Amino acid sequence: MSSTFTDDEIETLRKGAIGAGLLVSVSDRGFFDTFKEAGAMAKHVSAARQSSDSPVVKQVAEGRGTGFGVTTPADKLESETVESLGSAVRLLQEKSPGELEAYRSFVLALARSVASAAPGGEEAEAGTISRIESTLGA
Repeated sequence: MSSTFTDDEIETLRKGAIGAGLLVSVSDRGFFDTFKEAGAMAKHVSAARQSSDSPVVKQVAEGRGTGFGVTTPADKLESETVESLGSAVRLLQEKSPGELEAYRSFVLALARSVASAAPGGEEAEAGTISRIESTLGA
């Protein structure tokens, strides 16, 4: 049973998910690592768009844009991602509680795939993933 989400609500879900991947990427920023991590994020989102069983995850993965750019300061990226993830959890609990676990799994798998895309920075990335998990209530 899936509720209909507004474009703004889907954008909140997307901003939280993609922001989580970006947060992991910037937690240990190396120029070439960023390209590897962006590639891993794009592959993960594309795979979710094509094969997820969750209608919400598919909708989140279909979109473009996140409200973040390459020049977004790390502190703004973190605060807006955490805010979007918190809003996403509340939104899913309210409108489609059956989709919450699929969204959590998607976001955490995305963050982990970005973290494993390039060597090094494991400690910083693990700390970031831990913050994402607690924000998602995972």
